[in-house]
Amino acid sequence: QVQLVESGGGSVQAGESLRLSCVASGYTSSTYSMAWFRQAPGKEREGVARIVNSAFTTYTYYVDEVKGRFTISRDNAKSTLYLQMNKLKPEDPAMYYCAASPSWRAGVPRPADFDYWGQGTQVAVSS
Repeated sequence: QVQLVESGGGSVQAGESLRLSCVASGYTSSTYSMAWFRQAPGKEREGVARIVNSAFTTYTYYVDEVKGRFTISRDNAKSTLYLQMNKLKPEDPAMYYCAASPSWRAGVPRPADFDYWGQGTQVAVSS
């Protein structure tokens, strides 16, 4: 069983930055596909970014709304996934979730692609 615990959320002004972290425990592998999702009140859960590793290459995918502002990364030695969020906008506030899957998939993440989820960390942005 994989457990995921997010942290790093908070309240910031528009234009500022936050870095989210997600620590994985239980059985995980550097080959796991991992991702960040977000869900605002009254909206569906939205895939934000995905990171997958092959033998020699790391692939990252982003939803258009965050390209150039958000960066997903992982530290396999620490079993930790990150989301660096820069230039936060008033439309970015949501509960942010990390997710993991043993399946290798490409593209902007979809909720159905993932088996394990964290409890979320709240991000608020004031203008």
